[in-house]
Amino acid sequence: MSDVIVIGAGVVGAACAYYAAAAGMDVTVLDRGPVAGGTTGAGEGNVLVSDKEPGPELDLALLSNRLWRELAGDGGFEFEPKGGLVVAETEEIQRQLVALAGKQGVEHAVVPGGALRDYEPHLAADLAGGVFYPQDAQVQPMLAAAQLIRHGAESFGRGTLRLRTGVSVTGFLREGDRVTGVRTDHGDIIGGAVVNAAGTWGGEIAAMAGVELPVLPRRGFILVTEPLAEPLIRHKVYTAAYVTNVASDSADLETSAVVEGTPAGSVLIGASRERVGFDRTTSIPVLRRLAAQATALFPVLRDKRVIRSYCGFRPYCPDHLPVIGEDPRVPGLLHACGHEGAGIGLAPATGHLLAQVLAGDRTDLDLAPFSPGRFA
Repeated sequence: MSDVIVIGAGVVGAACAYYAAAAGMDVTVLDRGPVAGGTTGAGEGNVLVSDKEPGPELDLALLSNRLWRELAGDGGFEFEPKGGLVVAETEEIQRQLVALAGKQGVEHAVVPGGALRDYEPHLAADLAGGVFYPQDAQVQPMLAAAQLIRHGAESFGRGTLRLRTGVSVTGFLREGDRVTGVRTDHGDIIGGAVVNAAGTWGGEIAAMAGVELPVLPRRGFILVTEPLAEPLIRHKVYTAAYVTNVASDSADLETSAVVEGTPAGSVLIGASRERVGFDRTTSIPVLRRLAAQATALFPVLRDKRVIRSYCGFRPYCPDHLPVIGEDPRVPGLLHACGHEGAGIGLAPATGHLLAQVLAGDRTDLDLAPFSPGRFA
């Protein structure tokens, strides 16, 4: 028997398991595939505060940013505190960016158009300005999930962490209304509490418990260039349209230029968003649009080769807030899903706060805005 069963070995589930083990709990992590085999493995590794509107999600992002930096002190996460540069094509958009940064109240620097190349020498010359956010960072997402599980299994003398991959959850065990474990294709597993960290499939897991969570897949593509001989891009760079697209409710295709380098030398190019179910079909028109937007922002990329593309499914919630906390409809069931494209950045705070809930402690942030009960 485990104190906690975590469904999902993506970065959010890994963080929940890590912090629960750190608090002295015995944890079992289940996944039907490998570690980071779902949305986490298709992510860019963003750890952002720059794209958050003032409010609960920004508070969550700031807490998570601090926790990522603490975790990175142990090494092995490929954590890059490189900062983010949001750029504006027009003076009006620049005014909007500056106004948003002022409302956010986070560390930032307003960058006039003439100073943009001090940050990024290869940027296009016709941009109106931008805002630089030094707290923005990047991690290697698959490595981060694996390291959280490894550190949770090896580093604590109090709790324990066990990982079981290739195990599909098929239902829940109950005593009365309370969840007391899970049914799987490898037998029943008893636990004091169950955490639904199934990402895009979080709604399906919730449905097995008889509750509704409106978590929907939102597909996105990423282009990967050949490794470059010298780094061309110093920060995470994106246009103001990215902020708008993140907050959009549209099911239609939306794209915005997002460009950043990696330690391996490749450049990652995004970002697209569309709700098409779990359709993985490669869309050549979308890839062309992403390439065109990236080369308009960085003309130097025009003679670089793209060697591959991939897609993933962001776990989208209609109000753009993740679901974090105990489900008031099902005692013993907690949720940690629905983070859309911010799951990697928000994972440590999510795991930290859920561990506080499981331990019966007061949480560092008010979880009411993230309550699963808001969809009842």
